[in-house]
Amino acid sequence: METNKDTLITMPISRLLLKFSLPAIGGMIVNSLYNLVDRIFVGRIGGLAMTGIGLSLPFMMILSAVSSLVGIGAAALISIKLGENNKDEAKGLLGNAITLLIGLMLLMTLLGLIFKTPILKAFGASEATMPYAVDYMTVILYGALFQGIGTGLVNVVRAGGHPVKSMVIILVGTLINIILDPILIFTLNMGISGAAWATIIAQLVTSIMVIQHFLSEKSQMKIEMNKLKLHFVTIKSIFSIGFAAFAMQLSSVVVSIISNNALKTYGGDLAIGAMTIINSVMVLFLMSAMGITQGAAPIIGFNFGAKRFDRVKQVLKLELIAVSSICTITFILIQAFPVMLSSIFTSEPNLILMASTGMRLFLLMLPLISAQIVGASYFQAIGEAKKAIFLGLLRQVFLLIPLMLILPYFLGLNGVWGASALADLISSLIAIVSLKSAFNHLNQLKNEFRLEETETFPAF
Repeated sequence: METNKDTLITMPISRLLLKFSLPAIGGMIVNSLYNLVDRIFVGRIGGLAMTGIGLSLPFMMILSAVSSLVGIGAAALISIKLGENNKDEAKGLLGNAITLLIGLMLLMTLLGLIFKTPILKAFGASEATMPYAVDYMTVILYGALFQGIGTGLVNVVRAGGHPVKSMVIILVGTLINIILDPILIFTLNMGISGAAWATIIAQLVTSIMVIQHFLSEKSQMKIEMNKLKLHFVTIKSIFSIGFAAFAMQLSSVVVSIISNNALKTYGGDLAIGAMTIINSVMVLFLMSAMGITQGAAPIIGFNFGAKRFDRVKQVLKLELIAVSSICTITFILIQAFPVMLSSIFTSEPNLILMASTGMRLFLLMLPLISAQIVGASYFQAIGEAKKAIFLGLLRQVFLLIPLMLILPYFLGLNGVWGASALADLISSLIAIVSLKSAFNHLNQLKNEFRLEETETFPAF
């Protein structure tokens, strides 16, 4: 095990956060390249091909949401159980997570293949863009199981004390994707479907590496056949914790569908391609922030389970500072170089102009969203599912969806871009209040635990 129990409760927080976050950051950035590399190469095919990926994105987000529901939920609980030195329950969580991912992903594959055409129409596909979207989405569905196992269980690898191993697994898959993309798209002339095949082949390799890890001697949580049987209590606990991440990503699907239709109405098919570029740029930069929260989560969960509330507070402070810094630097780069960033994904002048203009407005409140990112991750890590769900849904469901429906009616295409900035402003202010309450709660728990220790071991 790369990080043992003593290290998690004794190593200085700054070093420990760095130890866990750097591999997680690397893993998140590398993982984001799965889709970003596809978009960079597909963008050279044409603007409608880029739009085809954008139309497939909501269903890919649904697959990712299901993977997160199980993977993140199981990982958070496993961190807490290991902190409590309860390895048997941790193994039970792993076994149930594997069975759930296999079952759910096979179900999603079947439903997707049967209903892909009406689904893509609902996502905003036109006659011109439907062929591109169908070609890409069909192949992605063939590899849904591999995506679920690979991306879902890599969180559990990290939670089990193997942050570097989790990064290496993701890195190998991404390198395969990068190598295969130009070969399949251009050399073999497979077009947009070649990009999808490159992705699922890479995800197949990733899923094999994850399973091999849990069968190896290096893992303290090995796959045991008797642990694969589903138990209602275990499923309920996994879903209750993972639901925050699931709901957040699922709400992003709803936002994506609404925005695609608004973009199509007020900006045409090209506007959907522009939004795909904007999301790609945002993902490229913010994956490092998400990596920090992923690196911090097992540390927070372990120390919370071990009742080391002073260390939990230190992690939360450093995490907030680091994520805020990343968001601010990203904001400066986007406002200064939108054209250059858009040009990474396309060479079409009209698409570059639309993407660069929308990017500045869409991400106008980027420096403030660190509170949202850290807040939702923190409450999820300590098992407070309701608070995590609230913060996760606040921006997407309660604010962004209504704003996306209302503002474009008055402001046209700028209303689509501006809805995100306004939703970020309001939700970030609420998240800041929630984090302040979290710090106060940690102080209270710390004092209560000290009092219990004093009563248990009175001074003589």
